Amino acid sequence: MNIFLSLFIIFSAGILGGFIFEKIRLPKLIWYILLGILIGPSVFNIVDDTLINISSYLRQIALVIILTRSGLSLDIKTLKQIGRPAILMCFLPATFEIIGVSIFAPLFLHISYIEALLLGSVLAAVSPAIVVPRMIKLMNEGYGKEHNVPELVMAGASCDDIFVIILFYSFKNLVATSTFDAWNIAQIPLSIVSGISLGIIAGILIIYIIKYLRLNKIINVILILGVSFGMIALENVLKQYFSVSALLGIIVMAMMIKLFKPDDAKEIQTSYNSLWQGFEILLFTLVGIATNIHYALSKEGAIIVGIIFIALIFRSIGVIVCILFTKFDIKEKIFIVISYLPKATVQASIGAIALSEGLTCGTVVLTAAVVSILITAPLGAILMDRLYKKLLRQDQINYLT
Repeated sequence: MNIFLSLFIIFSAGILGGFIFEKIRLPKLIWYILLGILIGPSVFNIVDDTLINISSYLRQIALVIILTRSGLSLDIKTLKQIGRPAILMCFLPATFEIIGVSIFAPLFLHISYIEALLLGSVLAAVSPAIVVPRMIKLMNEGYGKEHNVPELVMAGASCDDIFVIILFYSFKNLVATSTFDAWNIAQIPLSIVSGISLGIIAGILIIYIIKYLRLNKIINVILILGVSFGMIALENVLKQYFSVSALLGIIVMAMMIKLFKPDDAKEIQTSYNSLWQGFEILLFTLVGIATNIHYALSKEGAIIVGIIFIALIFRSIGVIVCILFTKFDIKEKIFIVISYLPKATVQASIGAIALSEGLTCGTVVLTAAVVSILITAPLGAILMDRLYKKLLRQDQINYLT
């Protein structure tokens, strides 16, 4: 099949099916994954091989867009205003989930502990695609305003993704080398420090160009994309000598633009949001295409479902720890736990990387990523939509004005 015909099917069927899923109050990304499974090798096999061959590059572009959006939307002032629980929500629930997966996955899936860490880092991210639009809706309607519940969840979710992606690439390198020697372990902090440094340099460059050249919004977006791709290319050149986290650099660059050029950052973020609407369809459909549905429906697939629910229990405990001894009442705490259940965007972006790079745990990781999306995205979305009016108080004055 011609690649352009494949893209026509993906985008036209994706838009139509996504519209129907939204009408029945289900996340449209669920349809995108199901569409990919249907047209992929596991079922009808009508997608062009060329598209499958370049899918890893398309997923990486989608990840660049996701991380740039996160950096541009991350409000440091909000984190400071909410205080300790907001900071803890950035990493503690994900850490608990990774620990849970690391304990139980080797026992039931017969993978190594290093591979379990990799699997845990894939599963541990909360989904901004599900969470953020709903938190914005709550803010507009005045729900949870008194204690800044939506702001807490939004800020934590953005940082949570960043934290998990950094861990994923660190664990991936450990799995690829199959060693825990001092040099490989030292690569983790080295990649973080070098990534932050690279992001600061790139951020200063972009801010300087925005300030003095006064380019239009579209050119600024193209420039930032170009610099992001340049950082990834630099990482590929340097990785044989030492580790550099280009993805962390992209996040830091976006955060600097947000901090020093907030008005321009808002315009750039709007353009990135538009870019994401197209890449969202492509990304989740490609993940569905790469999924081995026969493996997902096997005994191992059933075990993966169990691991996912165990991971959610650990994650929920982590969320509860973050909000202990805080101003939130019991209903607000329940809602915050629910808000941290859905997974989607990050799992779709990094779930297939282990398989595409030939790691022995690749099929397990990808299957777990897809199953976690299919289970938790609708579960979290439905629970939030049905329960927010019962669990959160509405600021009537704020809403009416």
